[in-house]
Amino acid sequence: MDLLRREDLCESLRDISIVNLIVSIFIVVGMLISYLPQHVRIIKRGTSEGISPYFVLLGTTSATSAFANILLLPQSRHDIACCKDLTTFHCAAGLLGIAQLGVQWICFTFIFVLFLVFFRYNPAEDPEADEPDEEQPRWQTALLVASLTLMHGLVVIVVTGILTTVAPEHLGTWANILGVMAAFLAGVQYIPQIWTTYHLKHVGSLSIPMMCMQTPGGFLFAGSLFARLGWAGWSSWGIFVLTASMQGVLLYMAIYYEIQARNRGAAKSPAQNHMYANGFDDDTPGRFSSHPEHYAETPEQLQGIMDRQDSDAAAETAPLLKPGGIGDPHRNYDTNRG
Repeated sequence: MDLLRREDLCESLRDISIVNLIVSIFIVVGMLISYLPQHVRIIKRGTSEGISPYFVLLGTTSATSAFANILLLPQSRHDIACCKDLTTFHCAAGLLGIAQLGVQWICFTFIFVLFLVFFRYNPAEDPEADEPDEEQPRWQTALLVASLTLMHGLVVIVVTGILTTVAPEHLGTWANILGVMAAFLAGVQYIPQIWTTYHLKHVGSLSIPMMCMQTPGGFLFAGSLFARLGWAGWSSWGIFVLTASMQGVLLYMAIYYEIQARNRGAAKSPAQNHMYANGFDDDTPGRFSSHPEHYAETPEQLQGIMDRQDSDAAAETAPLLKPGGIGDPHRNYDTNRG
């Protein structure tokens, strides 16, 4: 009886829906493309500033739970078992739903890696920071995020391995637990990031193009999983309904702050953007900057800052600041005059 049921399930994989196949492939490729702007933005800026460490923690653990959930669902285990009786094409087409979550897990895990690699824990190293930011995450926070993320992944692997060996009949229950966990983590995942973005009033290293693609893509992804798993797979597709909704809120905030920033830049008058008489921009650190190297990204920029300081000092007539002497060179300091 079980053999006949398995053959029926495997036969259903041979009956491929062209529309569903195209949509599934589109989602996999689109997911890869959608994460690239975020990866590139962090690498290009050389900092993960603006990205909440708790957003990274919740997002990575949610993606891990979601991927483990779909791997352990009875439907997915049946599909994987059928692959030995199917052609490579039919097997790959039948496992596209699993591949989608796998790609999503890999891409977000890479964000987690980039967050740690480009995490700045010393504000003095930030050339754009005039004063230490008390709200900037500490290195202990980054270490805590890394430890909890790795511990969560290890627990999922160990528990899954034990149940697979000792009590495989409970794998379905464990899958649902992981699904609920993933849904909960996804539901609160964007709360710390929304708060961080609201507090900073700018997007930092967050990528708006990524969110523009992922917000509608999340609803499309949820619909694709629903078509494959039905209501029984609520613990899988429900995650992406929650995630897309919260990401939509964050996207609205990011666009709003970006428009505000552009409007402020356009509203500045020429008088506000004045240049010093010596031709240097007033945003360039002057003679009172003890660390001009913090403001320069290239040797040419550093030389320009130093030239600005030398020019300011040469034009200074106040005592103690005139190069090569003290006082005003235009004043006669002869005290023997009657």
